[in-house]
Amino acid sequence: MHDLSVSELSRGLAQGEYSSEELTRALLTRIEQAGAGLNAFVTVDADGALAAARAADARRQAGEAGPLDGIPLAHKDIFCTRGLRTSCGSRMLDNFVAPYDATVVERLAAAGMVMLGKTNMDEFAMGSSNETSFYGPVRNPWDQTRVPGGSSGGSAAAVAARLTPVATGTDTGGSIRQPAALCGVTGIKPTYGRVSRWGMIAFASSLDQGGVFARSAEDAAMVLGAMSGFDSRDSTSVEQAVPDYTATLDQPLKGLKVGLPKEFFGEGLEPGVREAVDAALAVLSEQGAELREVSLPNLALSVPTYYVIAPAECSSNLSRYDGVRFGYRCDNPRDLEDMYKRSRGEGFGDEVQRRILVGTYALSAGYYDAYYLKAQQCRRLISDDFRRVFEEVDVLAGPTAPEAAFALGERADDPVRMYLSDINTLAVNLAGLPGMSVPAGFADKLPVGLQLIGNYFDEGRLLGIAHQFQQHSDWHRQAPADFA
Repeated sequence: MHDLSVSELSRGLAQGEYSSEELTRALLTRIEQAGAGLNAFVTVDADGALAAARAADARRQAGEAGPLDGIPLAHKDIFCTRGLRTSCGSRMLDNFVAPYDATVVERLAAAGMVMLGKTNMDEFAMGSSNETSFYGPVRNPWDQTRVPGGSSGGSAAAVAARLTPVATGTDTGGSIRQPAALCGVTGIKPTYGRVSRWGMIAFASSLDQGGVFARSAEDAAMVLGAMSGFDSRDSTSVEQAVPDYTATLDQPLKGLKVGLPKEFFGEGLEPGVREAVDAALAVLSEQGAELREVSLPNLALSVPTYYVIAPAECSSNLSRYDGVRFGYRCDNPRDLEDMYKRSRGEGFGDEVQRRILVGTYALSAGYYDAYYLKAQQCRRLISDDFRRVFEEVDVLAGPTAPEAAFALGERADDPVRMYLSDINTLAVNLAGLPGMSVPAGFADKLPVGLQLIGNYFDEGRLLGIAHQFQQHSDWHRQAPADFA
């Protein structure tokens, strides 16, 4: 059962081939045995999962089950879960148990999905390799000496290793799409505001967005539809109807205009990645899509722009973690000032401290205009580039990441090189656009992702293109040899 997709599991449950409890037990056993070396999970909730599975089976017997009822999933440990630890990959929240569910958790539970547990992540979602977690690095199932990508590396690795058919993630600068590419799974980040951020612990509030990891675009469409929609508790949530993403999956690609930003195909792109992406684009062309080169001239500004805005917002959001109300508190503080300093110094890891310091500097008196305000102006230029290009084409396509998964520890002491891992994804968050990564082949036996970028609220089109591509390729069906 572990190798079945969400849609296949849904049909099997409906036909009575197995129960949700049987399915859940099988996956819990697999997490314990096959997944032990990956470090993909921070918390496994076996008792809660089995209780939810039995409830789903009861609804099915009563004829009240929906298409996702009884399907297991995992949540990135950034989503608050009532009665279950939400650590955000940090010592600071190692003992935090939320008294409520995030909207995403709430909606997927209402759809009948069964939560297996919480997945490992870069601390407070800050990282591109899932090496900054307080609980240690996640390992890539395709090669356990390599990174899975970050910050949602635990979710990506868990789906790739067939520990769960689907998992949630968050994407602030590529943290769904980049690990999806490096682990060979499908990952989608919707338009900013499409998925509620209520109960999702904040890193950079104007950039964070929840999304989905799955085996296929069809699976992602099913789950994204259930978790999307307006939420009055989230001031950034957009009050716009959510379409049935599964209804347009079979739309043909004939006449589709696909823009290929020349900046994605320049210096720094590994030859093996280029070869795989070119082959994937050829499949789209064979199905009738029209490929044309376009330009995003301000794309080069995305890295410095992001690494001013994101740290600035993180320094503000993380100021609440002071050792007073919740979270980590140092032992035996001398006085209040000592408690603040030591609680934050001991509770946050190096990368989080680095970004807090950078962000605080960028927002400080005398530097706000020079850095933060200038970065916001650059952000507008990047957004304008996308608006102009979408007057010419329907979607954009290119490599999700310029390279395949790199070795664990390879960039631990080189933060700038680490930041460049997200060079192809950052601009999408700065503009608030939807984007997704689709498995597109291999380079040196490691997965490569094809990135698709759409106009605002065009998730349905992206999912349809990905689905059509997956009807003419089998990359999304490939599994790591140790986890097949």
